[in-house]
Amino acid sequence: MQLCGGADRAIAPPIQEEVATVTSVEGSDVDIPTRDGTADGYLARPADGRPRPAVLLFQDAFGLRPHLRSMADRIAGSGRGYTVLVPNVFYRHGRAPVVELPEFIDPAARPEIWDRLHPVMRSLTPEMAMRDAGAFLDWLAGSPSTVDGPVAVTGYCMGARLALRTAGAFPDRVAAAAGFHGGRLATDAPDSPHLVADRVKAELYFGHADQDPSMDEEQQRRLEQALTAAGVRHRCEVYPGAPHGYTQADTSAYQEEGAARHWAALEDLLERTF
Repeated sequence: MQLCGGADRAIAPPIQEEVATVTSVEGSDVDIPTRDGTADGYLARPADGRPRPAVLLFQDAFGLRPHLRSMADRIAGSGRGYTVLVPNVFYRHGRAPVVELPEFIDPAARPEIWDRLHPVMRSLTPEMAMRDAGAFLDWLAGSPSTVDGPVAVTGYCMGARLALRTAGAFPDRVAAAAGFHGGRLATDAPDSPHLVADRVKAELYFGHADQDPSMDEEQQRRLEQALTAAGVRHRCEVYPGAPHGYTQADTSAYQEEGAARHWAALEDLLERTF
């Protein structure tokens, strides 16, 4: 099922030239100053030391952990190479992981994980999140590992909301944004993320989970209508049979088919952007 097929006409076709693949990547832990303290994070970049276009990766609810580091490494080593920052958006509650996590995350078997995470998630207001996003963009702009110019943003679960909000809050600094299995992107709340559509200049891509009550068909239509009305270049696709969290290989929600489709869509977006 695809809700936004008509919007595809506004998107440039993929670059046809052969794209070299970067295979050697190095990662490091970093600290990012913000107005409210210091956010820890992970930076992945090609090992040749050359500056690359920047990608800001927003976490899911489980936060910065080995799997997100591996995702950043894969993005950094794809295409022509990128410099990828994964900040701990929950840094006000401590360095990552702010909640102890098992190697394999199954919330149904470990409901106490959600009990601990929900208050942390609720404490991150949109205003705080966008204050932080500005700090993350500033840090990337000042890094010798990045080239000058706008960045791309990708987000997962709650990170998809942050990606959309960042594209609206910093329209001249975000060239592309993607969100995968994002929930509550287009609610009837007065601060719903989709309401930033009229400020977005970036190209957007959303890969909705088919089996996701937090992003039902009504919200999908509301998001599509807002983006179309605002003239935003975008594509929204629904991944058949995919559960909320389908990209996260260290969780019980992982779906191999959906994860592979997500990688293809994200890499295609990055290649067009940069």
